[in-house]
This record gives sequence, structure tokens and C-alpha cells, in this order.
Amino acid sequence: MRLPLVPLLFFCSICFTQNNYPQDYFSNPVEIPLILAGNFAELRSNHFHSGLDIKTQQREGLKVLAAADGFISRIKISHFGYGKALYITHPNGYTTVYAHLQHFNPVIETYVKKQQYEKESYEIELFPKAGELQFSKGDIVAYSGNTGGSGGPHLHFEIRDKEENALNPLLFGFDIADSVKPNVSNLYAYAIGDSSCVNNSNAKQKLRLIPLQNGDYMVENIEAFGDIGFAIGTTDRQNLAANNNGVYNVQTFFNGNKNFEMDFKEFSFDESKHINRLIDYEIFKTKKQRVQKLFNDNNPLSLFESVLNDGYINIEDSTNSVYKIKISDFKNNATWVTVNITGKKIDVFKKVEPETSPYYIYANQTTNLKEGNVSVDIYPNTFYEDLFINFQVRNDTLILNKDIIPLQKSITISFDVSKYSDEDKNKLFIAELLGYKKYPSYSSTKRNGNTLSTFTKTLGTYTLTTDNKKPTITPINFQNGQWLSNFRYLKIKIDDDLSGISNFRATVNGKWILMEYEYKTKTLTYDFNDGVITDTKNNLKVIVTDNVGNSSTFESMFYRK
Repeated sequence: MRLPLVPLLFFCSICFTQNNYPQDYFSNPVEIPLILAGNFAELRSNHFHSGLDIKTQQREGLKVLAAADGFISRIKISHFGYGKALYITHPNGYTTVYAHLQHFNPVIETYVKKQQYEKESYEIELFPKAGELQFSKGDIVAYSGNTGGSGGPHLHFEIRDKEENALNPLLFGFDIADSVKPNVSNLYAYAIGDSSCVNNSNAKQKLRLIPLQNGDYMVENIEAFGDIGFAIGTTDRQNLAANNNGVYNVQTFFNGNKNFEMDFKEFSFDESKHINRLIDYEIFKTKKQRVQKLFNDNNPLSLFESVLNDGYINIEDSTNSVYKIKISDFKNNATWVTVNITGKKIDVFKKVEPETSPYYIYANQTTNLKEGNVSVDIYPNTFYEDLFINFQVRNDTLILNKDIIPLQKSITISFDVSKYSDEDKNKLFIAELLGYKKYPSYSSTKRNGNTLSTFTKTLGTYTLTTDNKKPTITPINFQNGQWLSNFRYLKIKIDDDLSGISNFRATVNGKWILMEYEYKTKTLTYDFNDGVITDTKNNLKVIVTDNVGNSSTFESMFYRK
């Protein structure tokens, strides 16, 4: 029986839409079942997670396989971030990324180490030419690890398009067992504007969630008037993992009509910083909870799919309304939250007035704040809106508001240090004071004559700090004068408890050797299999310098046959 033409066209349109992403092109990059420690677009500190964190059974050294035919187009090794990472470009235009690797396959390892020795640098970034390092689907390209900013052994896996946008790998047919509905932990309501209120107040309101037997939620009835918005704390998990991950899609409905949708399919790395506008940044900084707004308050994110009235709803007096939130994971397990709202106009209600100060920032203008020996340069569009800011200088300490307001761009903080002696100037750096005890944390400091400056995206308290202590260097697995013929590795611990390690250099008999730095364990490791040490008697020399120039030198003799 022939299908009518219009339904057939509609059917084909659906098929085309669903097949925008090739389903059988990429294969599992590991030889074990896919279990996730983190999923795509998960809310992280200052960024959206750009791929899948694949669990490696709490082990390092698992084979990492090329997900498809292609060539190594980029290799990057860094102390932080992705650690050791490979980028494979494929004939269909996509690029896969494999990060936090322990080491590469022998061909790539030889290629990289040659460049590291030529440049005398552990940190390196290389861009091999097409065809130089070619691999087929399923070839071993590396081994899983825990390098860089990884919090535990796993493989970080990404798929990017030609424009270097991060794409959700689950769109390409990777199957993760998931029959668990998303969880909701928090819900907040916001009164927008001076005449709006929620529960007789214009202050942010935390609403009481009432779990239902089917996994959905009701919310204790609220009274409201005017424009209001909501923010939700929600996570998901998969069948074989106890950890919480991010959700895939969030939609809201007001009296049956959809007025907001956020879809985690793809994003550009440039926009990832706007996560701090998406979440309630103040709640995150004060309560360590991430609640994402279900409205668009001047946020340029592309993740917003369908927004009516910027996601806000308007409550009129003497009305009864229903606001629903649908949270879905990639397997379409959905959790619903229902909020019943009674419209009630109140002429006098509790108002929380915003804090004011002598300093008002116009978001679209350049602003310079200066007092004593401290100045702050704020550039156009650093803030998302015009606002008051607290600016105080006490001796060599700057109080620049509380860190409860997100920034789009870095600001410049400068200290005039001309009153210090030349000797003292060389030991000064700018530190952000963190935590209850106001511990000084090094903020990357530049020196230009009598001016120290730092770029930062964080408001808070900054001060000048002196570091007169040299780094420490301690051998881990050897002693001076020891025979190391049967050793594979040489390990040294380096540490600096104030400004932090800036750089290090290791030589044997005056020749540079490659020592890999793992900042989480504060260790330097040399692999004798590099083959550069051929003498029997060897003089090891390690020089470590901190961020203000304090330097320590360690020397030791060892023997090998």
C-alpha cells in the first residue's frame, strides 16, 4: 500500500533530522563497556564539560583505540587541563579527542619525545601533517591515565565538528545503559522587577519539593504576582554508575504552553564561560550548589532552543496557574516538576533592596577604579549588567566585592610597589585571599617596573604577598651514590608552599633529560628507557624555580651499567 505523499515527506524529514549524526562511524575508544564518570555539557566550574568521561575501572594503562580512521592532527602535553591529549581528524570532517592519557603508542611516543628533547620541554604542542601519523579504526593510539586536571583514572573523549564546536558523543550512536529518571535537588523562584513578588517577598525563594511515588515532584503551592522566573538543581545518573551526571534537556510549560527549552547537543568553547551566568552564581559560591536558571537573563548561550518571553512567566492577580518543568536524559527518561501558582497582588510586601556603593559600573563602558597604590581596570562587557560594586583599599589589600557576581572577561588589578626596596620587590606577588582563613593563592603576576599586575575573572580580596622560601626537592626512590641499573624510573618530589612552581630543569652529566611533572602528586619522573643516559657514573642536577624567582638546586650521583 502506498503512503500518501505528505505523510511520506514528513516521515523522510524526520529520518533526515535523526541521521544528521553518523550512527555507525565511531566505535568505542576503549575495550570495556562504556560507563560514565561524567557526561556531555555537565555543569563544571567555569565551563561546560565538553565530552564523555569514560571510567577505566579505577585503573591506568587501558588501551585507547582510534574511534575511526584518521590522522593525528594535534598532540598536546600540559601539566594541567587535559594532561596528555591526542586529536584525530577523520575523513568525514569530525575530530575525536582523547585526554588525560598515561602515554602514547610507541610510534607517537617516539615522535613526541624527539620533539620534547629538541625543545627541551615536557610541555609541548605539536601539529603533525595529514598522513604523517595515520591510524585505522580500532588501532591502539594511547593508554588511559590520570594526567593533567583529572581527578581520578579515566578517559576523556570528545567529538568536535569542523568549526571546533564540541558535540554530544551520544548523538553518534554510543549506547549507555540508562533507565534512571533525573533527580531534582533544589528549586528557586525569582521575583523580577520592583512590583513582582513571590510568597509576599521580592527576595529569591527556595521552594519545598515534594517527591511523588513515580519519581516526579510537586512543589508546595506558592502565591506570586508579576514577572517571575525559576532555577532548578538537577542531575542524572546511568544504570551502572552511582555518580551524578548532567541532564540532556530541560523544558518548561506555563499553563500548557512551552516557554523555555535548553538542549545539550553542542556548544562552542568560546561560550562555555557563560555557564556562570546560566547558574545562580551566588548560590554556587556560597552554598556549593549548581542551580541553572530556566530563563535567559541576557545570556548569549546557544544552548537555548525555544524561549518565550525569555523564559519568564507573568502572574496576574486572582488567577490560578500551573508551571511545569520537564527534565530529560538522553534516553528520554523524564522527571516532571509541577508548581501551582495563585496570583495575588500585594501592595505592601517584604522588599530586599540591593546593596549600593559609591561605585557604579556601566557594563558597556571602560571603568578605572583607583585608590592609594591599587587600581582596577574593567573593560566593556565584563559584566552582564550595570551594577554597584564594592571597592576598598586597605594598605596593600584590595577588597573588590564578594565573589558572587560572574564576569565575562578578565579585569586587570595593579599594585604600585615603588615604596618597596628593590630586594623586596623581587619577592612580591599578587595573591587572592581564599576561604575562611584567607589563605593567599598565587594569581599570575606580571612585573613592569614598579607595577605588579594580574588578570583575573574573579572578584574578591587581593593582596601583595612576599615569598622568600625556596622550593623543596626530595628524591623519592634513590639515594646519593646508589646503583640504579635495574631501575626503570627515577622519581623526585618538588614542592613550593606559597607562590608555586614556575619551572624546572633536570640534567645528567650536563645533558637535558625529560622529566614528566605530575602536579597532583608533585613528582618528577624520568624514564630510563628514553636511552639518553649511557654512562656508568652520572651526575644528576635538578633546578626548580618558583613564581617569584626563588630557586633551589639538587645534585646527586648515581651509577648504571
